[in-house]
Amino acid sequence: MALRALRPPYRSAASGFTLIEVLLAFVIFALSFSVVLEIIAGSMRNTVRARQYTEVALITQSAMDRVGLDIPLKEGAQANGESGVYRWELHISHFAGTAETARSVELEDLTGIELLEVEFVISWGDYPSEHSDRFSTIKAVLAGQAGKGA
Repeated sequence: MALRALRPPYRSAASGFTLIEVLLAFVIFALSFSVVLEIIAGSMRNTVRARQYTEVALITQSAMDRVGLDIPLKEGAQANGESGVYRWELHISHFAGTAETARSVELEDLTGIELLEVEFVISWGDYPSEHSDRFSTIKAVLAGQAGKGA
């Protein structure tokens, strides 16, 4: 009798996992796996977007640095180009000013310094996912010196 007490209780044929339990576990696994995949895909999209904007910033800075060197710093000057998948255009015009920058225009008249606005537009991608950005800065040159260097 003592041996019988040490044996594990008799297991019935109904013990184990049912088909519904196995299916439920599989559904939970599939849902959590799809969430992980979506997180990874979003991370990859963000990485590509960050790379593109970094390249845009570098190309823009490079082109803006060329103004006054390779690109003449004079009103009406234009330049364009391509760098890989990026297309860009640069336009130089007289800085007209706004209500917020009226003092800058007044200083231009008093000092003989001409203010020129450099506008840079860069675009990449194809329709319908084409992107573009616009950058602008103001460069100052002595009146009559525009086009002779920065």
